Amino acid sequence: MEPLRARLRDIAAREMATDTAHDIAHLDRVWQSASEIAATLPEVNQRVLLAACYLHDLINLPKNNPNRARASTLAAEAAEPHLTALGYTTDEITQTQHAIAAHSFSAGIEPESGEARVLRDADRLDAIGAIGIARAFAVSGMMQTQLYDPDDPFATTRPLDDKRFALDHWQIKLLRLSAGMLTEGGKRLARQRKDKMIAFLTNFAQEIGHPMPASLAQND
Repeated sequence: MEPLRARLRDIAAREMATDTAHDIAHLDRVWQSASEIAATLPEVNQRVLLAACYLHDLINLPKNNPNRARASTLAAEAAEPHLTALGYTTDEITQTQHAIAAHSFSAGIEPESGEARVLRDADRLDAIGAIGIARAFAVSGMMQTQLYDPDDPFATTRPLDDKRFALDHWQIKLLRLSAGMLTEGGKRLARQRKDKMIAFLTNFAQEIGHPMPASLAQND
């Protein structure tokens, strides 16, 4: 598998448009998490999962791009010639393309295979925990949004707006990701990572002098 991983990694490095949150390191982390989740799922095709992990962001569009919801479908289409050149069968290509298309939060495509469920969980795990905290604020800097609303950091009396405040994105999306995990391994890892985010928020709230709402301290 390692020679195949190296070839897929090279394809991604050459073809993928990278940003702060979507780069080769992101792909390596997704594969690492996917491998851990899939370790107890013998029905998962490792070749399909490996390819899906390294090619899922082959087409990477900015969050504010109007075609953002189609990025995963476009990535699945772009992966086909590379998979063919690597000797993947027609069935393996179809499975890999489905996993890629269904991984995206914004695409709204339901994962129908073990590989697709594992990839989606692994990709979403990278948005939470310690690395998720780093990515969230890195993207905030890239999008030139404020870290938080100084008058109401946790949006207790105003509507959430993650186009203006980075911290709002935690409530809109990040802290909710653990509830949508599809595999037992993904659920376990997500609970652990969400705990880290809640601990960070607790310290963050103390340092900015605003109490954190009790509702954010839950990890269901």
